[in-house]
Amino acid sequence: MIVKMKKLTLICTRASREMTLDALRDLGAVHLQHVTSPEGEGLDQARNHFSYLQRALEVLPRHVHAAPSGKSAHDAVDELWKLIHRKQALTEKIELLEIERKRYELFGAFDVDDVLALQEQGVQVKLLTAPIKQIPEQPDGATLVELGRDRTSAYFALISREPVDIEAEELPLPECSAEGMTRHIEGLQKELAEVEEGFAAYIGDRAAVAAIAGEAEDHVVWLEARNGMGKEEAVTYLKGFLPADHEKELRAAAEKRGWAVLVEEPTADDPVPTLLRNPKWVKPVKAVLDLIDVVPGYKELDVSALFLIFLSIFFAFIIGDAGYGILFAGVTLFGKFKTKDKPAAQPGLNLMLIMSTATIVFGALSGNYFGIPIESLPPFLNVLTNSYMTGWNGAKWDSDLAANHIMFICFSIAVIHLSIAHLWNIVRKINSGAAFVDFGWLLCTWALYMIVLELVIDVTLYPLIQTVKIPLLGAGVLSVAVGLLLMKSYIGIITLFLDVISNFVDIISYIRLYAVGAASLAVAQAFNEMAIGVGFHGLAALGAALILFAGHGLNIILGAMGVMVHGIRLNTLEFSGHAGVEWAGIHYNPFKKKTSNL
Repeated sequence: MIVKMKKLTLICTRASREMTLDALRDLGAVHLQHVTSPEGEGLDQARNHFSYLQRALEVLPRHVHAAPSGKSAHDAVDELWKLIHRKQALTEKIELLEIERKRYELFGAFDVDDVLALQEQGVQVKLLTAPIKQIPEQPDGATLVELGRDRTSAYFALISREPVDIEAEELPLPECSAEGMTRHIEGLQKELAEVEEGFAAYIGDRAAVAAIAGEAEDHVVWLEARNGMGKEEAVTYLKGFLPADHEKELRAAAEKRGWAVLVEEPTADDPVPTLLRNPKWVKPVKAVLDLIDVVPGYKELDVSALFLIFLSIFFAFIIGDAGYGILFAGVTLFGKFKTKDKPAAQPGLNLMLIMSTATIVFGALSGNYFGIPIESLPPFLNVLTNSYMTGWNGAKWDSDLAANHIMFICFSIAVIHLSIAHLWNIVRKINSGAAFVDFGWLLCTWALYMIVLELVIDVTLYPLIQTVKIPLLGAGVLSVAVGLLLMKSYIGIITLFLDVISNFVDIISYIRLYAVGAASLAVAQAFNEMAIGVGFHGLAALGAALILFAGHGLNIILGAMGVMVHGIRLNTLEFSGHAGVEWAGIHYNPFKKKTSNL
């Protein structure tokens, strides 16, 4: 759920502002809202110092066990920066030489010293380039030698005793030939490798560097809080938000330290941060919300539980393979064992375990194990299949019938998913005209669902129900129009027809669950057939195994991308659009000391 927040204004004397900030940081509950833009008073220097430490930390890999260098953290950072500067200088030199080498390599191999010796004897040698379509004529008293070409230009050497005019671009004589540049680059690359070895000597200092970087970050945040306070004569003040259940603790601190505090309800215009507190079983969804960096607005719905439930369903449909699900579950359990002492890793692993379990269930019901045909599965696996989802008609497996049934389930998931959004809003808005709008969209969604079934998969529900789809759609549109009139949202009435079409498209879009899952199955079957074609005898078995490994590995990657694109989209766009969730919230970020992130 979204935690109830209170708006805070705190006043203290200028002399006590530092002690006030220290006490608030220890409290660790106030999300600060800067009164003025935090600048000056040592802040720029602190930010630069933090960036200095953070950059040094970035070059050290995580979770690598190595002995410390024996230097202090600050000395290690200084040495790392010397290496960073050296690496940057070497990299820039190599890049410039690569450009130069590419520029002159079409002139062929030549010795720059020989060219200079000729010039000392009065023989002029110039390096020229011209477009292929505009190759110049050889001037009188000179020799023009073509040395090379690429797709657009030709490259020449012009040799003469006297200066001559020619319509071509002259390139300056390089310091060395292309071969010399190659040797120079190789030498620089060896130096670069030595620099990389130098970084490795400080891998064991990552924890110490992370600690001082964390302290520097805390100092920056503290200075921003101080410099962002408002000032009025002898007093300073700050503003922010805190969870309502921390109000007593704050008031106790204010009474003890002599602060004047005003705690009030936020107004509609206040930028209230969002703090989510969910039951333990819902917490795994935090991994996804953090990954896509979204949070609902303070006044919006907390759809975390629904997000988790339906994302797991969508994952199961898109991956659709019990074999993959078992593989995911095994890897996840191994990951949980290896990271049992790292709480931060658990939400993501728990989420993966939930989605893997859903995939195993769906794959078992639909008889899909690594794309193996159902008729080729062992009998004990066929027992787990569901005849409706596999298209068993009593005599054989009918893939077309199974496809229709899966699409029907997808559209049914769509109408349930979107209906939940509108029912939830009806309950929230029951005392306002907006409830008519959501009630109308609920009716429209069910009417359009019936229309979609007829148009896409030629499925008709019970005749009595099917005959009411048009009146139901009309009643829904009328209810939406009444609600918009009561809300005085006249623009919504003008766009009502387009909104109905959008509702229809939203329901249709859930077919992506079937489409992506069917594509994944087709890819798996195609690679299986390729492996069978190679054969599993002798050395051919190695080739077949490589085909299966590469093919199914690619299919898993494509499936993961499908979940990111389609599974998350159905929650954050289609469902959220109907639920009125814009994901425009501000992350609750309390003023407190950060824990180091190793």
